[in-house]
Amino acid sequence: MTRRTEMLGSTIQREIAEMIQRDIDDPRVPSIVSVTRVKVAPDLSVADVFVTIMGTEGQKTAALNALKHSAGMMRAKLTKSLSLRTTPFIKMHLDDKIDKELAMLAILHKVAEENAEADRRREAAGEAAVLPADEAVETAEPSQADEGKSDAGADKPAS
Repeated sequence: MTRRTEMLGSTIQREIAEMIQRDIDDPRVPSIVSVTRVKVAPDLSVADVFVTIMGTEGQKTAALNALKHSAGMMRAKLTKSLSLRTTPFIKMHLDDKIDKELAMLAILHKVAEENAEADRRREAAGEAAVLPADEAVETAEPSQADEGKSDAGADKPAS
């Protein structure tokens, strides 16, 4: 995208977000609708508007249809607010990137929990195997035979 299309996209994004909040009185459109991004074609003929809508799949579809229905009104208002020779046609799309990100975060969280559980099991298994050996070393007293060997070796001078 060129700098001009990026600037136009951000202006359209801001204007459409305000229009959705102020001007659309459709009951199918919930109060929480976010315009996440606007992608303007290089020839400025089409503006793809991506929105995020909170709710169930049915509510999202109904709200998207209502926004598509009001795209002509939004274009007419954009023509008045923007100083362009031709205003791009508005195509509304449901932005599913956030849903995909949330699903990925849930998967990563599940993997982290499973890794933590596996680490706890390994530590518990390692401590169970190490503890009896440590306790045996600490509680064992030197035997008489071992003391005699060590004393006998200490009495002889090194040659």
